[in-house]
Amino acid sequence: MAKTVKEVVTSIGMKRVISYIDKDPDTNIPKILDWLENHDLGGGVIKQVKSIKETIKNKDNNWYRLIKSLWTDVDDGVRRKLFENFVINASMIGTPKQNKMKSKYSCNVPWAILFDPTSACNLHCIGCWAAEYGNKLNLTYDEINDIVIQGKKLGTYFYIFSGGEPLVRKDDIIKLCKQHNDCAFLSFTNGTLIDEKFADEMLKVKNFIPAISIEGFEEDTDFRRGKGTFKKVVRATEILKAKKLPFGFSCCYTSKNVGTIGSEDYFNFMVNIGAKFAWFFTYIPVGKDAVTDLMVTPEQRKKMYHVIRDFRKTKPLFTLDFWNDGEFVNGCIAGGRSYLHINANGDIEPCAFIHYADKNIHNDTILEALQGPLFTQYRQGQPFNSNLLRPCPLLDNPEKLEGMVDRSKAKSTDLESPENVHVLCGKCKQAASKWAPVADILWANTIKKKIAEENQKS
Repeated sequence: MAKTVKEVVTSIGMKRVISYIDKDPDTNIPKILDWLENHDLGGGVIKQVKSIKETIKNKDNNWYRLIKSLWTDVDDGVRRKLFENFVINASMIGTPKQNKMKSKYSCNVPWAILFDPTSACNLHCIGCWAAEYGNKLNLTYDEINDIVIQGKKLGTYFYIFSGGEPLVRKDDIIKLCKQHNDCAFLSFTNGTLIDEKFADEMLKVKNFIPAISIEGFEEDTDFRRGKGTFKKVVRATEILKAKKLPFGFSCCYTSKNVGTIGSEDYFNFMVNIGAKFAWFFTYIPVGKDAVTDLMVTPEQRKKMYHVIRDFRKTKPLFTLDFWNDGEFVNGCIAGGRSYLHINANGDIEPCAFIHYADKNIHNDTILEALQGPLFTQYRQGQPFNSNLLRPCPLLDNPEKLEGMVDRSKAKSTDLESPENVHVLCGKCKQAASKWAPVADILWANTIKKKIAEENQKS
């Protein structure tokens, strides 16, 4: 889809600014932030820019150290390409396009699309539904390419691979990155298939970033992912770091590893090994054989709420908590509001954890799915709770998911063992009821703090 004159001008201007900043990052980082603030007429990055400007006034600040490390630790060409694709295309150009499409078609339009090239995986991790499928489901290259083509027409320039293990399809992933060099690609990966050859391919395409799944240190990681996995992950990070390729971690905290995941030693480990970001998820019992005793207690979830926020003030690491950060994104981001998920069978699901659908890419377009009954239910229901620390329609408000699936007549997409939505939600109701009073206290304190800050400003 051809860019407009305005979009081309914005892109050219940003490239010049990036070239300018490379000459003297310390002096020019604040100037690029000023440029972004003045030229982001579509509102794609302005909120984040204002926040960053405030936090980096002190050059000893952890956020300034993180931003500066993008010049010292990352290949120049990779950094420029990712800035261009994330900041310009995905945000400054993509966000206004998405808003236009939302208005035109009266539906959600995602900022990111998550999809599974394959259900195959070289590991068999405890509690992972993908392990049940084996090497049975695969999207063809033409199908994954068409997903990106459709997404770009909607204004979506950020794509995330999941699975299965996406790097089982290394060649197709690199091919897709080349074909759509105006997009940014990220992959959730166990990291064990990252080798010198693949890292060299990453260095060539410049628009691919791995988010390596890790459960803590060696004992916790190997417990869930298999003996020797941790050492393979460390080796992968050494390869990436040597080639100045950015990477991050994907951390699933459970009742068994929350002590490790939430420790300062672990955060220091991620920073010291070279990670630039860490995405935190909590365990959800999805799948017929999923155990419930790995779900965190309210006290453990509360601990992670405080730990992640506290370390954001001191560690040069960009962190996201996909449940406890609901207040920053107005609740649930699934259902196409910020992202959607397409599994290896082509089912278009509202969320990677919500395995129900009423549309499939083999019969329907992504836009038709966004306008369909299930995604419409999501749009009408979001946010699912006025307490934004209870954002999820499964983990926090299971009755909401039951209602949406029933009303939309969506079907389970688990081909091995279809799971009735009431059975799935039944596994989460006790956890939801126990979290509610804890979250309500946290939310009340958040509201009080915001009111106090506003009063102080006035």
